[in-house]
Amino acid sequence: MSDLTLTVMRLGFLAVLWLFVIVAVQVIRGDLFNTKAAARPAQRSAAAPAPAGAARPPQGPPAAAQQQARQRRGQPTHLVVTQGSLAGTTVALQGQTITLGRAHDSTIVLDDDYASSRHARIYPDRTGQWTVEDLGSTNGTYLDRQRLTTPMPLQLGVPIRIGRTVIELRK
Repeated sequence: MSDLTLTVMRLGFLAVLWLFVIVAVQVIRGDLFNTKAAARPAQRSAAAPAPAGAARPPQGPPAAAQQQARQRRGQPTHLVVTQGSLAGTTVALQGQTITLGRAHDSTIVLDDDYASSRHARIYPDRTGQWTVEDLGSTNGTYLDRQRLTTPMPLQLGVPIRIGRTVIELRK
């Protein structure tokens, strides 16, 4: 082989090696720091406008009366993020379970280094009282400075802390 061919082969191998290193670094960087790009808005509303031409279910007084009967006076109606990267986000409480964590299918996707993918859930119990439960997270869920070990009932305005994110029930 000529010296020119050998030099071109060495440079080609070096270029492929650097290309591999750059791609590997980008994949690792994407896995570690790409949570903001993948986060979806957590604010949901039951009264979201339907697309034009879509059929809407009939809404009359019976459905409104049932909803008002379920919402007793003094009961929370919203879950509000008060601190953290999602501060100001509001989720309406409509009797469904609310999941918190880094997973993309969570109700509130937390962009927090101290949150697990499935960190905690907030759900109504049989009596209609809202309850918070830690789902075996590494760093824990705190209800008013006390680490949760069992599901605990929630009161209005009592902070739930997950890493740097603070969430409260409000009317």
